[in-house]
Amino acid sequence: MLQIDTWKRVLIWLVCVIGLILALPNAFYTRVEQSNDAKAAIELGIDTPEMQAEAAQWPSWLPSSLVNLGLDLRGGAHLLAEVQVGDVYESRMEAMWPEIRDTLRDERATVGTIRKQESAPDEIRVRISQPEGTARALEVVRGLARQVQTLTGVGATDIEARAEGDTIVVQLSEAEKLATDDRTVRQSLEIVRRRIDEVGTREPTIQRQGADRILIQVPGIGSAGELKEIIGTTAQLTFNPVVARGTNPDAVPGIGEQVLPSIDETGLFYTVEAAPVVTGEELVDAQPAFDQNGRPAVSFRFNTSGARKFGDYTLENIGQPFAIILDDEVISAPVIQSHIPGGSGIITGNFTVEESTNLAVLLRAGALPAGLEFLEERTIGPELGQDSIDAGKVATIVAFVAVLAFMALSYGLFGLFANIALIINVGLLFGLLSLIGATLTLPGIAGIVLTVGMAVDANVLIFERIREELKSARGPARAIELGYEKALSAILDANVTTFITAVILFAMGSGPVRGFAITLGLGILTSVFTAIFVTRLMIVIWFERRRPKMIEV
Repeated sequence: MLQIDTWKRVLIWLVCVIGLILALPNAFYTRVEQSNDAKAAIELGIDTPEMQAEAAQWPSWLPSSLVNLGLDLRGGAHLLAEVQVGDVYESRMEAMWPEIRDTLRDERATVGTIRKQESAPDEIRVRISQPEGTARALEVVRGLARQVQTLTGVGATDIEARAEGDTIVVQLSEAEKLATDDRTVRQSLEIVRRRIDEVGTREPTIQRQGADRILIQVPGIGSAGELKEIIGTTAQLTFNPVVARGTNPDAVPGIGEQVLPSIDETGLFYTVEAAPVVTGEELVDAQPAFDQNGRPAVSFRFNTSGARKFGDYTLENIGQPFAIILDDEVISAPVIQSHIPGGSGIITGNFTVEESTNLAVLLRAGALPAGLEFLEERTIGPELGQDSIDAGKVATIVAFVAVLAFMALSYGLFGLFANIALIINVGLLFGLLSLIGATLTLPGIAGIVLTVGMAVDANVLIFERIREELKSARGPARAIELGYEKALSAILDANVTTFITAVILFAMGSGPVRGFAITLGLGILTSVFTAIFVTRLMIVIWFERRRPKMIEV
């Protein structure tokens, strides 16, 4: 019998109603550009004067999420950044100095006293007091070298050491420099992506270009300057031993030391060891918190390696000050009161709640390993995007009207049912796009047009099958039932293969390709739902009321 259970009918109509309600804000609100004062306007529709009138007419308890527009439709910011890979060499050598120093100290009987000399950023020069121990010094320093994996598979070491009289010169090898450059760009790419994701932007395009450049495109950002503020903060956190403190900014630090200002106390400067005990790279989490006095702070936690170094240092230096340094400024320099095991602690300072939250975001996203030089920056306006939207609207309307006319002329009343389902289908598609916060790009509009064209394929298969069953002298009810049953496998096969293609495009592609894949994939889901369930329900309701002896399809 041709029938659908009551609970199924209620569920089908409920899905349609919810989908259409989710889609309605896209037609109801006037879209405005985001700015510093209206970052939530697109989603909430109530934060700018341009949308106040219409927002007042829309019930606040109903969904109000809109489909985000991509850079090609809505405008946004475009940056091309060059990673200053050379900056990493200096920090690598600074981090290596304590290990070299401790190794040579163990050989003091052979090499004598050691003293670090002024040197280039990418090398360490160590003078020994007993030149006859140069060979031994080179031997122990070279013993610190580690293997570097190269593209040829041939192992190379990360450092090279040579003697210049009584001075040992340690440098990064060429193989290590190449590996460091690649690693630095990859890390910068990932950190930029994390920072942009942290502030809630949708569907940014972040790609590596060439050996040391990164292309960044983010829709909806008011200006390239805003984007630079998001990604340009280094947020390099280190924990360094304090040598001295004072009020003289021109104090001359010793070799391996540096003078840094205090953030909280104006006029106070700290002399600290340049080599940190622990760095922000070993942080695994950072969250806004409050200290014991209820003031905003940031709690942090190190990984296993950082926790061990942090714990060992606090155990051996109880009673000594310990500087917490962010971007070459001392946040605080507390005195170590006791051993701190577990690798967790809290950063206090004169923070506001917003500042502690932003600091936690930056630390959690990680520090940029090197500086970024912005070679190209553009704020892209929506004028070209509006032309694209208008062209996309025309294409969609033409496709829509053509499909509606074809179905009505080819299948009569059943074609009208398919047309109603097609309208519901487009509404459900926009409802899903709004629900997941997807970004609509120009290729995404092409995906919608394609969905409109493909949406009635399933209905064509079903209606043609019903025609065949009617020719076999089946009754109307049985012909409709068999039409849906026998066409189901063909519908699923065709749409599953297309859906797999959309998934692959989404997984392997980026930017516009993913935009096309999203609308295509969601369009397949809504098309199958409306063809198999919605049209069938409408036909069943019509059949129950009319009880026709014959039908024409």
